[in-house]
Amino acid sequence: MKTKNWSQDVTKHSAALDLEPGVFTLQHPREIALSLQRSAEKSTRRKAEPYQSAMSMLNFYINRAGKNLDSNQKRILERAKTELKRIYKRKSFG
Repeated sequence: MKTKNWSQDVTKHSAALDLEPGVFTLQHPREIALSLQRSAEKSTRRKAEPYQSAMSMLNFYINRAGKNLDSNQKRILERAKTELKRIYKRKSFG
């Protein structure tokens, strides 16, 4: 594994979640959130509760993909955070 691509490797081969293929390229925030929810709830290797694991993976991807994401996809991924909060009935702070 090249050092340059370590985050891509983590996303593809997470020790905590088996992500559905193409989850971060989906065009609807709710679809992304539901996919992450399924992955988190199915996982037997996660160390945190499903919500925290799903949100952590989403944040990790957004932070690592950063400037390589087009603005539309970044907006979709940011909205997926709100959808995850709704799915897990979490209050939004800010």
